[in-house]
Amino acid sequence: MDRRGKIYIILTALVVILIIIIEYNKPQKLNWFPSYAKHHKIPYGSYVFYDQLERVYNNNITDTERPPFEYLTKNDSISGTYFFLNGIIDFDEAELNKVLNWTAKGNTLSIASTTISKKILDTLNLETSLISNFNNFDNIFDVQLKNKDLNNQQKYTFTKANFLNYFSVIDSTKTKVIGTISNTEKNDSIIPEQHINVIKQTFGKGEITLNLFPQAYTNYFILEDNNKDYTAGLLSYLNTNQPLYFDKYYKSGKKVATSPMYVFLKAKELRWAYYIMIIGALFYVIFDGKRKQRAIPIVKPLKNQTLDFTRTIANMYYESGKHTDIAQHKIQHFLEYIRTSLHLNTNTIDDAFIKNLASRSNNTIEDTKALFKDIETISSSTKITAEALENLNASIENYKSNNTWTTKI
Repeated sequence: MDRRGKIYIILTALVVILIIIIEYNKPQKLNWFPSYAKHHKIPYGSYVFYDQLERVYNNNITDTERPPFEYLTKNDSISGTYFFLNGIIDFDEAELNKVLNWTAKGNTLSIASTTISKKILDTLNLETSLISNFNNFDNIFDVQLKNKDLNNQQKYTFTKANFLNYFSVIDSTKTKVIGTISNTEKNDSIIPEQHINVIKQTFGKGEITLNLFPQAYTNYFILEDNNKDYTAGLLSYLNTNQPLYFDKYYKSGKKVATSPMYVFLKAKELRWAYYIMIIGALFYVIFDGKRKQRAIPIVKPLKNQTLDFTRTIANMYYESGKHTDIAQHKIQHFLEYIRTSLHLNTNTIDDAFIKNLASRSNNTIEDTKALFKDIETISSSTKITAEALENLNASIENYKSNNTWTTKI
């Protein structure tokens, strides 16, 4: 490879490295996806909340990745709190009956979701509605706890919601209000209306806690100002002396197998087989992967068989003493040369022809007349000697060699 090629390769490599550095150091766009997953550190993940939850429950937490119906069927003897956190919680009828039967035995069902299954709401005689954003163009909301022991005068602000829900109808005989939500009005003379968004109901021997503000458990809300006190107040309604079962099935940001390799690498045996195959391929590339090429044979150029054939025939004529025939062929070939190369008609050999031929062939008129005199003498002879043939050939070749146009070509 020449020097220029090496320079191009180096410049290309530098450009690629520069692009990688720029892309790596470019600030990433903040991800506002409502994940609610415990392993996500994005604003709407629950990494901080789960970390504090483990501390409060002394690590007495079990993550459930299976559907509640399946999990409770296989573990029907468990007791404690089943905690659901997501943007939408929608049980089917069989699953809801399974969860409610388990709750009625003296356990706690805690659901924090913007949208809750209508079957649950109908069972508990509840209805929900959207908070009106009239005069609240900035979507600023205040949440508040109602328990006097939890500083019920303190308001906690949330500014990242396009809409929020509240309980428009409740069964006041069975329902305890835990928290409310309201618009933050710019006009201080107007007292914003408070809407119920967190409640608790007894159900059989157990109890159910419903929260329409799941953002209270997200990283963004907890780390904003003193909002952690609001989240702590909500957790105070849970019995931390009992086990907590943290749902990971109803999660918008749950881990899913997005690649066929996920299943392949999940099994230990298949994973190690894959690693060994990769290592083997790497060794092959290093030790036996050099480029191999079959030797290219040298192809000799084709010989001019026509020229050899002509020489063979000429030698046969010459050795057999047919000098007259050879001379006639030589003369005819010379006349053909005049017709094709010098573009002159050879039917009439006169002074005009001699003059034109001498001019076009770069020969003198005297030499041209002498040559055609010899040609006429030999053409009229019935037998010529070898010496006369050789003189004729020399004269013709010498005459043709003076053609400057042919020489230039």
